[in-house]
Amino acid sequence: MSAATMSTERRHRQLLAGGTADLFELITLAAARPIVDALAGLPEQRRREIGEELTGWVKKRERDRSQWWSSGTGGALAVAVVGCLPTAAKAAAILGRRTVALDGERNAALVREVATERGIDWLGDLAQRIAARFTQQTWVERWRFVATLLRAEGLAPPTDERSVQLWLQSVQFPERGQRGHRAPLVERLRQDPFLPAMLPRIFEVDGLGTQLAYDLVGRDRETEERHALPTALATLAAEGVLDRPLLVDGSLGRLLRGDRPGALRAFVILLGELQPTAAEVTARSTDYLRLLTDAPAPVATMAQKALRQLPDLPLESVLDASRQVLHRPDKSLVKAQLTWLDQLARKTHRDRSAEIAEVITVAVEHPAVELRDRATALATRHGLDPAAALGGTSALGGLSGPGAASGPGGAAGAEAAGGAAMLRSRGDDLPPPAPPAPAPAPITDVDELAEEVAALLGTRAHGTPLDRVLDGLVRLTAADAPRVHATLAPVIERRHWSWSGLHQWDPLCLCEVVVDVFQTAGTDQQPQRRSRWEALLAAVRRTDRGTPELVATNPRVPAVHRLLRARITEIGVHVNDPGHPGLLATPTSANGSLDPLALLERLTALGDREPGHWDLTQALLRLPTDVEEAVAAKAAALGTPAGDRLTGWLRGGGLPQPTMREATAVRRDRQKRHDWEHDQLTSRRTLVELRPPEGYADPYALLTADPAPIVVEADDLGWPNLWPSVLPGHRGVVAASALPMVAACADMDQQHGTAVLPLLAESTGPGGVALDLAVAYGLGARHGADRVATLDALLTLAGAGQFDPVGTGEQLGRLVAGERVKLSRAVEPLRDAVLAGAPLTVWRLLAAALPALLTAQKAPRGLPDLLTLAAETATTTGVRLDVPGLAEVAARGGSSRLVTEARRLRTALATT
Repeated sequence: MSAATMSTERRHRQLLAGGTADLFELITLAAARPIVDALAGLPEQRRREIGEELTGWVKKRERDRSQWWSSGTGGALAVAVVGCLPTAAKAAAILGRRTVALDGERNAALVREVATERGIDWLGDLAQRIAARFTQQTWVERWRFVATLLRAEGLAPPTDERSVQLWLQSVQFPERGQRGHRAPLVERLRQDPFLPAMLPRIFEVDGLGTQLAYDLVGRDRETEERHALPTALATLAAEGVLDRPLLVDGSLGRLLRGDRPGALRAFVILLGELQPTAAEVTARSTDYLRLLTDAPAPVATMAQKALRQLPDLPLESVLDASRQVLHRPDKSLVKAQLTWLDQLARKTHRDRSAEIAEVITVAVEHPAVELRDRATALATRHGLDPAAALGGTSALGGLSGPGAASGPGGAAGAEAAGGAAMLRSRGDDLPPPAPPAPAPAPITDVDELAEEVAALLGTRAHGTPLDRVLDGLVRLTAADAPRVHATLAPVIERRHWSWSGLHQWDPLCLCEVVVDVFQTAGTDQQPQRRSRWEALLAAVRRTDRGTPELVATNPRVPAVHRLLRARITEIGVHVNDPGHPGLLATPTSANGSLDPLALLERLTALGDREPGHWDLTQALLRLPTDVEEAVAAKAAALGTPAGDRLTGWLRGGGLPQPTMREATAVRRDRQKRHDWEHDQLTSRRTLVELRPPEGYADPYALLTADPAPIVVEADDLGWPNLWPSVLPGHRGVVAASALPMVAACADMDQQHGTAVLPLLAESTGPGGVALDLAVAYGLGARHGADRVATLDALLTLAGAGQFDPVGTGEQLGRLVAGERVKLSRAVEPLRDAVLAGAPLTVWRLLAAALPALLTAQKAPRGLPDLLTLAAETATTTGVRLDVPGLAEVAARGGSSRLVTEARRLRTALATT
């Protein structure tokens, strides 16, 4: 008979008699209700005895690192804890752990029942202690558990950032177990006793706006609540339930403090729902003017619209703000500001039109040529010569001038302006990149090792200093493994959640193997652990004739990553080896390369000790290709197998460069009717196929790769950023391996995949078509940080003379024409590259990209801007390049912006 089916009286008798096994089994079976019944009427002294045993039992299970208390077992544990432990502090020490899931109101109701029966009064204290342990990983059900206890005790809620986030989530999305008709959000807010305490904090917690702007959708579209929370707050303010000035001032204050653009959107929506009156806007006009000049474009646009409705706004305030607004890159905002100024000059302040026109001339130097043209036309309309006002100066590639004042349809004027604004010819002005910095000195102290491990495990960005840390671990455990273990154990315990093995579904994740290597340091049962590492090593290496030595089990994992995993696994074997001198492959340069003489010295220090196979393999792959014969001779003189392997590697020329060929990956077939992942996949992607040169065996398959399948990439945690240091002399191989993640930033709007590109730029070796494609995809990445990383790589490569603008331009043109990359995203980083000193590189890239774009079946969005930039760079550099297809577009009739800018480029080329 199981404990779950045992009678309540029998369980009660066993608890009285000193048996606790059945109680522990009930917890394991998630049988919370039987625990409540079994504890009823139990003497307090016996409860405390059970509590001590219960605490020891929980600690033992968690010490084995195998226990995760689900919502069912966590609820049963909570009932037992509250029913037996003597204080809130001791109860919170167990229930506050992140491994204990608590299932909201249901668990709280049982806990309150057992507490009432026991007669304790510290549930409120327990709730507050659990809340104090909230982290960003705390689930909303834990908040509901805490909130239920606090409401029952009549206590105020905690208002720290995480508590506010969880409260908001619980209000928006009621407990999953509730059935029947769900009350509208406005009603749930009206009845929420925590609303007065939480409302002011909504405007103070950074990032909370991303939660505020959600739409709530019921089982059918008729029950959808658009912008549910802002709408509900505005409704309650209109009813007088909430303080309207608090909402208006709170929203403006949040917008003024700033946040991510997506997080500010909700407060713009809330102000729109509140519809501030002219009197309210006038009283806060200073705040609105600050938002107009400094806030992100959507916020500034909201402020602009509100200010334009004020009849008595001082003109000086408008002009002061306009001088800043007209410098902003947001074209729609600048265009609206010019329209506002034009209206003021024509209607409201005709007597001060000359002063207004002078402010309008600020936009004559705007990067967007259509805004320059419009500002020139407006200034001229109001009697001011822009050229005279600017003293004859012009912006980079400033193709506007008096001839451009013919208005939007003035194509001829635009062409004339192209010749009038010609700048002196010049090429790129990029500094040559600095040589790779030397690698940091080795770690020689246990405390320093602990600091580095803490830094490594303390963030979700994995891997960057990994080589140095692993080398220090091997050498320091060789000298004093117990001390290393004692120092690292608490550091490992406090590691960031992303290192806890939660990403095992990601085939690139190395969290578990790296943490296991750290935990191996100085631990008991070393023979068993060593056997485990050796078994793992045996699983990744095959030596059958004709079979690569690195086993490939997942097409998403490139060989460079399999090599990285194998080497880390091998290090687990050598941790705690007495007298180990350190790893052979630790780089001597920051880009991952290894000085041949340093490797020779390390092999000499190794003596007769046999090095790790993968450690030596990695060391060889980090060597430069132009090593002198004298080094090979010294390696041969060592007379060891490792020395002979080094000699053969050097004299054989090392790892050759592969041949590369473009290949197309196609989205997999739909697997079921509602295939959520399939719908997110791009239909086609251009990747690269690698093959070794003829006659090379490629034992590790480093030079053999087929295009990876198209998948929804895992949330990048930085492991691919180690790949350039694994193969620092094979830029193209790493680029081909990273290409799926880089491409996903453009064709599937994912993030962080281009972070590898600046590291690749610091590597050596030909990049080939893989690098061209990677930069082309990176220029079209969805997120600004990814485009900035691509720009950094482009400038570094161009400064070193290692960038192929023609190859990259051709790839960009084909990708955009094939609707795999959005051209509008690429214009900004290319313009920034010009401003950074690479106009000739950008012009060559554009000239190579434009033929495919100009002949595309449908003109891509952003093509006029690209033509503008091409005209500017052609003018600036004075270099004439042929652009097939340009003449045909320029010869079209009409005055569309595409035709106007094509004519502008044609004129610039004619005068070059």
